[in-house]
Order: sequence, then structure tokens, then C-alpha cells
Amino acid sequence: MKYVGLKNKVVLGTKLSLEDLIAIARFGAFVDFNKDFKERVIRSRELVDEWTAEGKIMYGITTGFGKLCSRVINEGQANELQHNIITCHSTSVGEPYTIEQARAVMVMILQNLGQGYAGVRLEVLEKYKEFLNKGVTPWAPREGSVGYLAPEAHMARVLEGNGKAYFDGKLMDASEALKAAGIEPIALASKEGLALVSGTTSATALGALALYDMIKGAVSADIVAALSFEASKGQLDAICEEVMSVRPHPDQANTAKNLRMILAGSKAVEEAQGDHLQDALSFRCIPQLHGAAKKTLYDALKTLETEMNSCCDNPIIWPEKGAERAISACNPDSSYIGIEMDSCAIAATDLAKMSERRNNHMIDENLSGYPSFLIKDAGLNSGLMIPQYTQAGLINDMRIMCWPGSVDNTPTCVNQEDYVAMGYNSAKKCIGMAEKLEYVLAIELLSSYETRGFIQGGKKRSPVSEKIYKLIAKKVPLMEKDEFLYDYIEYIRDLIHSGRLVDIVQKQLNEELL
Repeated sequence: MKYVGLKNKVVLGTKLSLEDLIAIARFGAFVDFNKDFKERVIRSRELVDEWTAEGKIMYGITTGFGKLCSRVINEGQANELQHNIITCHSTSVGEPYTIEQARAVMVMILQNLGQGYAGVRLEVLEKYKEFLNKGVTPWAPREGSVGYLAPEAHMARVLEGNGKAYFDGKLMDASEALKAAGIEPIALASKEGLALVSGTTSATALGALALYDMIKGAVSADIVAALSFEASKGQLDAICEEVMSVRPHPDQANTAKNLRMILAGSKAVEEAQGDHLQDALSFRCIPQLHGAAKKTLYDALKTLETEMNSCCDNPIIWPEKGAERAISACNPDSSYIGIEMDSCAIAATDLAKMSERRNNHMIDENLSGYPSFLIKDAGLNSGLMIPQYTQAGLINDMRIMCWPGSVDNTPTCVNQEDYVAMGYNSAKKCIGMAEKLEYVLAIELLSSYETRGFIQGGKKRSPVSEKIYKLIAKKVPLMEKDEFLYDYIEYIRDLIHSGRLVDIVQKQLNEELL
């Protein structure tokens, strides 16, 4: 996976990757549609127009929604019905999506409806494309979704010039934002309100953002762990190829290989071999735990990229010649996303819990051989005592958030939706989980960096370690006395979140970390 230098233009219409989504949502890549995208959308819309004119009974097009699906709507009311749905469904509350999150949802809406099975007009999708390219981002509260409907309805209102939106980062009335961007509002026609609020688009978008950062965090965890391994005189037998070969999990072997590459050329590690028989499990089991976590994350990546390239609308407009029909089913079910993201939450927490233990080892003078809390004159100074408390608090939060949202079930729509997948909250919580993992790893990396102040002569670190420490040294001193640590933690966390940490290591090694 790429973490920096992502493409600056993404053309929708073929398979979309996780990196493509990040390029648009996070880094503002320009969006366009290819010919196939446009033709698929136009064909499905022609069928909806034809069937609406015929008075054909179709869920949410010529009928009401949910429990009201038995109420027939005549052709003259079809457009009003779509306006009504986005108005009355705009009931999510609380804190809004960030601009990045809302952009990701818009991309997923375009991908979902652009598969050619939703029956919306191309002009509607062109509006969301304009929003992405011209810096208009709908304001949408993110709390209170069961997987679809409410946040997406807030966003769809902006298409009509209602609600609120950000323009170039500033929040204003949607009508003002559209005017400032030179975008005309559009009235929704039959099927469109329903299609814009249906599907797993928001759950997939939030899950994708979180997963990208979690995978980056897992690879960063290998780097951070290697530096702690080096600082703690780790025994290389625990990560040797022979051990990996008799338990042939690919991600375990890849993790061990990452560690060996990062530690190559380390005089500190070489001189520590045979110093003791074996290390604590938080060092000895790095390949095993990190490998298991990465397998979970990479499994989720396959699932999310399948979902990203699916049509999750209802009803499905099936356009195959001779078999055209509107099929009422339930591709908006978010079980795939929910179960995967609940598993990812556990994986991220396991990475964090091992990181905290390695950090604890370095700051404990009885375990590390370094001065207490990696500071001279401990007592007068607390050194790196309290960052470990921060890790403990973050991990407690993460453990609480490991409760699986996907196992819950609260029926909606007076039991028309008697089972609800609840994948949205599973995805949403993982954004916070990814952030917390980054902070836990940043604190561990701060500790390994500070051990350099106590290196005995001649015990040089690996070239990769020195490269990383040189970068950290631009903002973080080797502490002689207590310092204000918040800024240092934030700086190191940003190295992880931005992908710079992984990038500099891969460039130094001239090889991709797996």
C-alpha cells in the first residue's frame, strides 16, 4: 500500500482501490467518470423513467418507503416523494463528519450508484463530482445511523441547495456554498432520494478511512517494535527464518522479515546476542502478534474493496435486455463491513497492548538497565513516567470499544426492518481506534528514541534506526530534565499518521514493508 505520493486524479468507472479513495477523500485528488460509468448510469435511468411512466409498482419509486411500501404513489407525486425522503430522513445528530469523512461518503455514493443498477440521473452524480472537485462538502451529523439513511439525507439536501455545507473549509448555508463554487442546485426526481440515502456507503467510507490508517499503523508498529527490540537487547533467534518456517503464516514471516531488515547492521543488537536466553513475550512474540493483527486487517481490506466496488442499493434496477426488472432485496445490509471492522478493532487493540508492554520494559530500570523512566536524576524529574499512563488510558478506551457493534439488533420501521446489521457504528468507532493506536505507538517510539541518551560507546544502532532518530531529533531533544512532552508526542504521532515513518524506512531499505 502507498502512504505518501498518492495519485492526483482518480477516474471512476473501473475498480476503485483503498488508495484511490484516500487520494480523493484525504488529499483532494480530482475526480472524473469514464465512458462506461456514464453509459451504465444513463441506461439504468432510462428504465426507471420508462417504468415510472407506465405506473409500474416499484419499491420507493412508485410506493412509499419501509413499512409504507404498500402505499402506491402516482407519477405526479414521484418527485415530491424523493424530496420528502431526504427531508424527513435527515435526523442524525451530534458532531458532524469531518470534511475528509464526508468526502469519503460522497465517493462511495458515486461508486455505489455508478455501477449502473440504481436508476439515478447522471446529472445528480455530476453534482457530487463537482462538490468533490470544487471544495463543497455537505455538513452531516454522524451520530444515530443504523448503517444508512440519516447522515446521507443531510448530505443529499445540499444538492437541492438546502442544509449546510463547507466551502473551502468554511461552514455556511448550502445555498451560499453552491453559489460561491459556481454550482447550480438540482431537484431530485423519482428513485433518486432513495438511492442517495440507501446502501452501505457511509459505513464503507468510514471503515475504509479507518482501515487505511490501521494498516499503516500495523506496518509502523513493526518499525517501532524493531527500534524497541534494538534498545532492549533483543535476541535475534526469536525472529529468525527457521522459527518462522515451522509455523508458516505469511504475515508472521513478513513481520519477522521486516524486523530483520530494519535491524540489519545494528552493532547494538549484534553485541547483545547471547546476553540472555530469551526476551519477554512483548519482544519475542512480535512476529506472531503483529502477523495475526495484519492478517485480520488484510482480510478486511479484501472485503472492503469488494464492497467499494459493489452496488448496495435497493431496489436493484436490473438492465439485462429481456430480463429488465426492479428487484427489491437488501444489498444495503452492512454485515460484511460490521463484522470485519469489529475484528479490526480487536487487531488494533492487540497491537497497542503489546506496544505498551514494550514501552513499560524500556522505562523500568529493573527490566531495561536504563535509568528509571529514561531520565537523569529521577525523583526530581519524572522523565517518561506519565506517557505510559496515557497509553494505559488510551488502551482502556480501545478495549471498551472492542465490544462488537455488529452483534446488536434493535428493530426499526415497526418491524419491517426486524433485523438490522449495525455495521455503521463498527466502522465509525474504528476511526478513533486507529488514532489511539498511533498515539500508543508514538509514545513507545519516544521512549526508544530517549534510550539513545544512555548508549555506551561503540554500540551503534542500525542505519534505519539512525535515519528515524535523526528525523525525530529535529523536534525532540534527548532530555536532560523534565520537558513539556505533549508537542513531542504529537510530532511523532504525525510521522506515523502521515505515512512519513513508513516512507523513510522503505526508501532506506529500497524495499516495501509487508
